Amino acid sequence: MNIFGVLSMLGGLALFLYGMHTMGEGLTKISGGKLERILEKLTSSPLRAVCLGALVTAVIQSSSATTVMVVGFVNSGIMKLSQAIGIIMGANIGTTITSWILSLSGIESDNFLMQFLKPANFSPVLAIIGIFFIMFLNNQKKKDIGMILVGFAILMFGMETMSDAVAPLADVPEFTGILTMFRNPILGMLAGVILTAVIQSSSASVGILQALCATGAITYGTAFPIIMGQNIGTCVTALLSGVGATRSARRASLVHLYFNVLGTAVFMIGFYLVHAIVPFGFFDDVAGPMGIAVIHSVFNVVATLILLPFSKVLEKLAYISIPETEEEKQQKEMGTLLDERFLEQPAFAMERCKKVAMVMAETSKQGLLDAMSLIDHYDEKVARQVYRKEEEVDHFEDELGSYLVKLSAKNLSQQDAETLSMILHSISDFERISDHAMNIEESARKIKDHGIQFSDKAKGELAVFERIVKDILSLSVQAFVNENSLLARDIEPMEEVVDRMTKKVKKRHVKRLEKGKCTMEAGLVLNDLATNFERVADHCSNIGVCVIQINEDTFEAHEYLDTLDKGNNSWFHGKYEEYKKKYQLP
Repeated sequence: MNIFGVLSMLGGLALFLYGMHTMGEGLTKISGGKLERILEKLTSSPLRAVCLGALVTAVIQSSSATTVMVVGFVNSGIMKLSQAIGIIMGANIGTTITSWILSLSGIESDNFLMQFLKPANFSPVLAIIGIFFIMFLNNQKKKDIGMILVGFAILMFGMETMSDAVAPLADVPEFTGILTMFRNPILGMLAGVILTAVIQSSSASVGILQALCATGAITYGTAFPIIMGQNIGTCVTALLSGVGATRSARRASLVHLYFNVLGTAVFMIGFYLVHAIVPFGFFDDVAGPMGIAVIHSVFNVVATLILLPFSKVLEKLAYISIPETEEEKQQKEMGTLLDERFLEQPAFAMERCKKVAMVMAETSKQGLLDAMSLIDHYDEKVARQVYRKEEEVDHFEDELGSYLVKLSAKNLSQQDAETLSMILHSISDFERISDHAMNIEESARKIKDHGIQFSDKAKGELAVFERIVKDILSLSVQAFVNENSLLARDIEPMEEVVDRMTKKVKKRHVKRLEKGKCTMEAGLVLNDLATNFERVADHCSNIGVCVIQINEDTFEAHEYLDTLDKGNNSWFHGKYEEYKKKYQLP
């Protein structure tokens, strides 16, 4: 094998790894966060957890990615360690699907249909379809499907290139001698561990082993310990993701390691003991891609069946390795809302951001409603809730804002990128709304402490004012949560009514003051309340415009508002008149 053969092999390996990465990225994008929802809704059933772990891994083609996600879930408090164990076991089964796809390259038949089943023959067709989807279709989902198809074609081309490059090694005695060393179970296992740890993918390392079958020098006796080691090597990714994480997350990565180490130990001891007593006839036979896939699958299925009943033991082992602290026991239900491990799976991370943003919006809304309830009936307990909710919203803004900035640098689908932009632009408005809730609480406290009494007219005006502010806020949160631009369009006409109402309320108060029907102190508080109500409506307007802008992508926010203000929009004025009548001041 000359230097060009080595370059061809390395080039094939590069294409193989890139194809696997591209295909996995496309599959993750097209899932659109659905897989994360499946994992989050996981029940305590270990068998269901195993099935879900296998399913998710089969879809995204990476047990390492699934395990890293699980470590992130445990770190963020979404999932308990006991739930994670089943998923980790299932991930090992799901990852074997790749080796079965690659094994199709070994099909030998003159039948056209059977020949077409060989990836080398049908992958060019997939590449053509994929390129067409990417270059000529505007639909983002179709482009993601194209990415999957092209990724698979590149993967198979890399596999064929590797196989062709290493085929001449069959005639090189030195190469055969090296492989003979791997028949030693310990050396073979270490080779598998190192290879998989370096490329951080057991699917890829099994694929490389299948490519080496083209040399004819790989026997089942050589392949078996290497495959065993590959399952241990894949734990490196999860172990690295546990660095700097919570103690629970580190336990999850250790469970992955313990499962694979114990499974490998049990399987190897059992295999070689039986072989010593009753020698396997296939042990010295030349291995093929299909045989490698069989060993890979049988090992992972059998290891899961053996160790699944002992999942509690694996959990205890993890707790023995990393004991639970007193502080951890007290904060067991707490955890960070977002985990940076999710960033490597952008669709999953975006799904979590949406959920956090929804909670933030609802918290901000509830804080304002609580504050407004204090105007008529001040309650210290409710006031404390307003303060607590404001702190929560501040925490949401800090954590979500910095996380979204990091996520924006990742490769997001068009829809996820638009949602990210909407959330990033809106969270500051929700935070300001919670600040106004605090201001309203302070005004309510003044009313109570100073015994301020509003006139009947002022009370009637405040009641209508509160009603429209509650309605515009509820509409804004609903439009934001559902990303509904039709609902968002109703916000601006309501905001115009609030502006008009603010001027009227302040003007009426001045008249009452001149007639001696209201006190200066009551007037100042009423003025503060009206100002805060108007500012809340302004922030609702910002949220509504952002939802419309992101979802319809047809205008700039300022241009949209200018058009409405100039009176060129009959629909807007119709809505404005409708809301003006609905919220008529007494």
